[in-house]
Amino acid sequence: MQPERQHQNWRSEAGSRLWLSGLIAAMKHAERPEVRRQPVAPEILLELRAQLALTASFRTSGISTLRH
Repeated sequence: MQPERQHQNWRSEAGSRLWLSGLIAAMKHAERPEVRRQPVAPEILLELRAQLALTASFRTSGISTLRH
């Protein structure tokens, strides 16, 4: 999915609920002891950092759009 499309989905109520449900499911999975013991590949950490940076830039651009 293209970043613009993801951003539009996130801004809708259904999209934000879907995103939040996915986040909660991922956090519940990650908190399991057998999962926490597994090493994380450096490539996955890089992708995670890139995704978090992308999300932050979307939030920033959304705020500036609302102010104008």
